[in-house]
Amino acid sequence: MLGELKELKIIIRKHERRLEVYDGGNLVKTFSIALGFAPAGDKEIEGDGRTPEGEFYVFTKNAESKFHLSLGLSYPSKKDAARGLAAGAISETDHDQIIAAINNGKMPPQKTSLGGEIYIHGGGTNSDWTQGCVALRDEEIEGLFKIIPLGAKVTILP
Repeated sequence: MLGELKELKIIIRKHERRLEVYDGGNLVKTFSIALGFAPAGDKEIEGDGRTPEGEFYVFTKNAESKFHLSLGLSYPSKKDAARGLAAGAISETDHDQIIAAINNGKMPPQKTSLGGEIYIHGGGTNSDWTQGCVALRDEEIEGLFKIIPLGAKVTILP
């Protein structure tokens, strides 16, 4: 897909339905995307159909995804954990597990009332249809899957 890349990061612009791949400060590729079925606003709870906003990283690469291939994002974040704890949506134990996972660059708990299992995956971009994930066309996730390393930063903007 692309030549030798060193500092890859992803910026997702929800309003524009666009995923941008950067190498350092250089834009190297842009993709059209689909979002959760209720895309406006930040993800708050499991099942709300919103795609989260904020700073994340790729914690896994799943070649066996139900949606062709997928890159797992580190949602919920520390910010989400703090919000969830303050609202009484998650326990202090859940909060502490999320914080520890993020501090260690690992997978945060994926089964909380805040939601989880947020991925960049295939499946198509004809409409906003996911549960909160970011969808690409299958051939596009193939190229992205090959080049994006574990730990790559992902910023999701409104």
